[in-house]
Amino acid sequence: MEIIDAIKKKTKQWSAIHHIVTYYLLAVVISTIIVSLPFFHNPGVELPFIDAMFTAVTSISVTGLTAVSIPDTFNPAGQIAIAVILHLGGIGIMTMGTFIWVILGRKIGLRSRKMIMVDQNSKTLAGLVKLLLAIFKLILLIEVVGAAILSIHFLSYFDGVGEAIRHGIFASVSATTNGGLDITGASLIPYADDYFVQFINMILIILGAIGFPVLVEVQEVLKGRSKALNDRHKFSLFTKITTVTFFWLVVIGAVSIYLLERNAFFADKSWHETLFYSLFQSVTSRSGGLATMDVTQFSTETLFFMSVLMFIGASPSSVGGGIRTTTFAIMLLTIWNYAKGNSSIKVFDREIHQEDMLRSFIVIATSLMLCAGSVVLLNKTEPFSLMEIIFEVASAFGTTGLSMGITPDLSIFGKCLIMCLMFIGRIGIFTFLFIIRGDDTKDRFHYPTERIIIG
Repeated sequence: MEIIDAIKKKTKQWSAIHHIVTYYLLAVVISTIIVSLPFFHNPGVELPFIDAMFTAVTSISVTGLTAVSIPDTFNPAGQIAIAVILHLGGIGIMTMGTFIWVILGRKIGLRSRKMIMVDQNSKTLAGLVKLLLAIFKLILLIEVVGAAILSIHFLSYFDGVGEAIRHGIFASVSATTNGGLDITGASLIPYADDYFVQFINMILIILGAIGFPVLVEVQEVLKGRSKALNDRHKFSLFTKITTVTFFWLVVIGAVSIYLLERNAFFADKSWHETLFYSLFQSVTSRSGGLATMDVTQFSTETLFFMSVLMFIGASPSSVGGGIRTTTFAIMLLTIWNYAKGNSSIKVFDREIHQEDMLRSFIVIATSLMLCAGSVVLLNKTEPFSLMEIIFEVASAFGTTGLSMGITPDLSIFGKCLIMCLMFIGRIGIFTFLFIIRGDDTKDRFHYPTERIIIG
């Protein structure tokens, strides 16, 4: 009892960030137990503990890197369990918990609201519960519509209606949550010539990755409920920067992949094959993880470029990972304005806060060091090429799920390191930094300031 009381006393002193990370770790433990149950496995399948944990982490972090084949390992019940875990990771533990709490008629206290704020990368406590309920309803609506469309279309692929519906639901959930998992055994490669399936999946991936606040804000504006914002600024600065950056990266990604592969992989392809291969790989590299082709057929230059896209990742407060689009945008804006001699960043008739500029460079620098260190370690312990390792690390950190096929053959150390990257990519680099840093302290004195030479 004394030990339990001591633990309770200690946890009460934890910050909201510590609680959130603990909940995600607990979700990993529970998910590992669930996917380890023989009830969810195909007959004769024995799932090693490390692979069960890897499957749990990749599902909670909605990454999609897998050490085992989902359809070969898990039966339909197991696939449903994985789809539920994808929801938990994609929408967020606090969003799911808040929805259940509201249904049960419970009051959302201040501590829970602080954890929601951390989980959704929000800067204010105001309207958080309403936001989370709106997010849950929107994502559920998107998944239902996507599942219905895909299920009807899959009737031409599968003999039974039940089989078509099963594939349609899992595909919709995987794409919307950017989970990257599949029950085809070959991602979306069986639909490489089906542009309708690819188009629907791209739409679902974008809706999941562009950011929940963006979706809610668009919904509010379309319904004419945007009262806080005047007519000139219907959308917030966050939505404007996020949307512009996201779609510019999609366009630049598609064009770059085409230019890099036009005399290689695309040399014997028709214009429509080239268009969809380029566009889909650009979209899925942001966080989706689904593939319409074997990425090992791309050149090293293209694979490295896709690694950069995966490192950037999706938008904040979305299902994706990486450094996030706003971080990348603020970095570019800071460099551009500094080169022009400006002391501040002005965009869309607004000015970026100095602290956000500093935070963006901290996130990028920390992420680069984390990924570079992981590449060095894996290059020493794993028997794969440097490009394969870079691609795997970027995919894990960006919670993307694309792979050059090395995931199942990683050593136990390699799998553990990739799991850590997927987990950090899910909770966010700032949350990771807050965990390892100590409490804030105020300086009791200051030394004289002196400038040093930079660059």
